Amino acid sequence: MLKYDYKTTKGDIMRDNIKELKQPTTISEKEATYSIVTNAITGDKSYLINKLTQSFKSATSIDIIVSFLMESGVKLLLQDLKEALDRGVNIRILTGNYLKITQPQALYLLKSELKDKVDLRFYNNPNKSFHPKSYMFHNPIDSEIYIGSSNISRGALTSSIEWNYRFLKSNAPNDFKVFYDTFEDLFNNHSLVITDEVLRDYSKQWTKPNVYKDMEKEHKGEFEEKVVNIFEPRGAQIEALYSLEKSREEGFDKGLVVAATGIGKTYLAAFDSVNYNRVLFVAHREEIIKQAAQSFKNVRNSDDIGFFYGEQKDNKNSFIFSLVQTLGKDEYLNPEYFPKDYFDYIVVDEFHHAVSNNYNKIINYFTPKFLLGLTATPERLDSKDVFALCDYNMVYEVRLNEAINKGWLVPFRYYGIYDETVNYEDIDFKNGKYDDKQLEEALMLNKRGALILNHYLKYNSKRAMGFCSSRHHAEYMAKLFNENNISAAAVYSGEAGEYSEERNIALAKLTSGELKVIFSVDMFNEGLDVTGIDMVMFLRPTQSPTIFLQQLGRGLRKAKDKQYLNVLDFIGNYKKANLAPFLLSGRDYSATEASRNSQGDYDFPDDCVVDFDFRLIDIFKKQAEREMKIKDKIKEQFETVKDMLGHRPSRVELFTYMDDAVYENIKSKNKAMNPFSNYLEYIKENDTLTLEEEELYNTRAREFINMIETTSMSKTYKMPILLAFYNEGNIKMEITEDDIYKSFYQFYRKGSNKVDMLKDKGTSDFMHWDKKKYITLAKNNPVKFLLKTHGDFFKVTENSVMALQDDLKQFIDNEAFKKHMKDAIDLRVERYYKDRFFNKEK
Repeated sequence: MLKYDYKTTKGDIMRDNIKELKQPTTISEKEATYSIVTNAITGDKSYLINKLTQSFKSATSIDIIVSFLMESGVKLLLQDLKEALDRGVNIRILTGNYLKITQPQALYLLKSELKDKVDLRFYNNPNKSFHPKSYMFHNPIDSEIYIGSSNISRGALTSSIEWNYRFLKSNAPNDFKVFYDTFEDLFNNHSLVITDEVLRDYSKQWTKPNVYKDMEKEHKGEFEEKVVNIFEPRGAQIEALYSLEKSREEGFDKGLVVAATGIGKTYLAAFDSVNYNRVLFVAHREEIIKQAAQSFKNVRNSDDIGFFYGEQKDNKNSFIFSLVQTLGKDEYLNPEYFPKDYFDYIVVDEFHHAVSNNYNKIINYFTPKFLLGLTATPERLDSKDVFALCDYNMVYEVRLNEAINKGWLVPFRYYGIYDETVNYEDIDFKNGKYDDKQLEEALMLNKRGALILNHYLKYNSKRAMGFCSSRHHAEYMAKLFNENNISAAAVYSGEAGEYSEERNIALAKLTSGELKVIFSVDMFNEGLDVTGIDMVMFLRPTQSPTIFLQQLGRGLRKAKDKQYLNVLDFIGNYKKANLAPFLLSGRDYSATEASRNSQGDYDFPDDCVVDFDFRLIDIFKKQAEREMKIKDKIKEQFETVKDMLGHRPSRVELFTYMDDAVYENIKSKNKAMNPFSNYLEYIKENDTLTLEEEELYNTRAREFINMIETTSMSKTYKMPILLAFYNEGNIKMEITEDDIYKSFYQFYRKGSNKVDMLKDKGTSDFMHWDKKKYITLAKNNPVKFLLKTHGDFFKVTENSVMALQDDLKQFIDNEAFKKHMKDAIDLRVERYYKDRFFNKEK
């Protein structure tokens, strides 16, 4: 078994892999370049990799020009490149982006491991093909050149029939000069330096080229991961690791990685943790943390692993894996168990759960050097707060569609099957969900079971997974399939049934072929790798985008001889059924588009098939038409959040739990349709004001609160000024320079506010500012503009920088005024970051 040697530097991680593929050579300095027996390399008995290794050893400068680079080839040459750079060798590499064959992760690997020591460039003439393959090595004695057919890929260097020829400059000086001068011209006059920005753009636009299909037939396995016990970054992991390191260099101590299921997020975390001594990994399922512990053991080559859940409470190990339900208790979040700074590096897996209370307590208690959030699906039905927990620092993102287009996941064949056996309008719907008992009874009809069975038999499957609504539903489906000679088991938590199996046992049986189908209830949505699944069946109304994508992702991981995933989605007239085409195409939901789009209007991932029953298209359009009444939709959201919380929501609470699609609709409407532009007015029209709120309603106090709700904000500078007046609930009529300095200092020392200042070139050094700089910023920006545009609320006095107008004094002790002032300020900050973040993403 090959492992990284993490006792050396992070840059040495490829050593064992390279040793496996080439033999070591020992030659004297004098004969270093000239001891190769033959100059012809044909790929039948000799391969270019071994010749290049010898040439690397004596070179004082190296020039490489190839039409494409691949991750597999870069890994082979990486150690030679590193050793040459350590000797002070100057290295230039010119490659092509022609036909997009060069893999972005190959370039990221070079930049990550070799930093800026290599001059790496793209050939920059889109109107001309680019097919050179040449390696030039220079030293004081002579120069040599290899020229032929080998690009930088594993197959071209180690196994394919590739013809290359080597000659010395001294033997053919004129020929060498032609090649070298041409390289110089191309490199200096027809190239584009591969900066971080250039590479980021290239990676975003890069999809698996069609030419790969032909190349894969020729070099089978070249474009897929070899199934060997080598623990090294691959594909998206390489790109994410580079972005994480850059993020830390910029001063960030938190980051979110959004990566589709199947990319290998846990191994990514293990690779990223190598420079940290004490690591905490937090998740919400036992199986996830056990699997993660094995991944970290493989990468970090350490047995110093502990667990913190159930009866096991390890708190002295270097690597601790904990259930959030256990660690989130107050009795464990104290110095007796863990000092706040015990962990250098914290990983929160399935980060979309992190808005829950226990996750929040853990995140707020510890002070690691870096916190990494991992998720495939950051957007929740009820919140966007996932992004806020990482200060809106989304370090790296590769969503499902992009991962399929890049060839990192298998494509899907999705069949939207019309299920008329259930009329969901007859099932009670409250607080955003169907009545459990009524739904269970409706889904267990024999007619529906027959519909599912017939469609399962229609498509060939070796290993399938069906997602059910309840344990009784899963038992019913397992019984039905077994009665029809299809071996099936039900997997769920709680009391065992006739067809139930433990999760790990069921998985083992599915892998071995003893089982054909597993019917599960919320047990395989996330966090577990099931590579061999070739079919998933959605057997319940899936209203959550997160759950929909998680279930789809269960079967998309690449596996040997697996070409695609079949998806059978049994769709009826349940609420939000019309999300499906948007989720499959990776687009934001729009009721307007849904009301007019046909199946052909959506852009699905490459090589994917999507087929909806035509009757479903009609259902989708009717649902969208009903949803277009935005005023009713806002009211429905308000009532849903109110029922969920048990009290009338504040501005921040309604904003936090509002569906993304509804909020986007609100933003596009005029202010009269937006409850956040005048929340007290919205409450008066749609709910009940308290007595104190009634007293405020027709006063200057409400106008002041409405000013906070609507004042323009290109930055957040106005908010610490308003917070200085708020003074933690003891509202001040005047604020001094000391008040402003204290408020600005506290406001911009935490979370997203700190990140915002760091990202702005004009304020990136603010952590070193003195009081004078803060006051200058405040006076030249928020103070100036608040006085100019809202002079009816603010004034300047002799003893203050800024003061409230006298007519507000009568309200400063009113509790409702205090509450709404703070709520309005908090909402403006939340909206500022979320609006900017999501606009940027789009």
